Amino acid sequence: MNEPQVWTVIGILGTSLFGMLTLMSTMFVRIIRTEIGSVRTEIGSVRTEIGSLRTEMQAEFASVRTEIRYLDRDVQVLTKRVFGDGAA
Repeated sequence: MNEPQVWTVIGILGTSLFGMLTLMSTMFVRIIRTEIGSVRTEIGSVRTEIGSLRTEMQAEFASVRTEIRYLDRDVQVLTKRVFGDGAA
């Protein structure tokens, strides 16, 4: 282990290993940031779709409530017509 060439090769291999680790970790961080950004974009579009679905469902529920009120009124009129006023 006293040969200068051995120490030079060990130094080059160590430096190469450290450089590759740095390069891979930098690339990994960039990829993770990009993926997180795309997930945030997708979540934003999902929130928008959920908001529009919520508005649409509220409108439909309001129309169903109105229909139920009309149905209740019609049933009361029919009940009074069939059974009378009940004041007998």
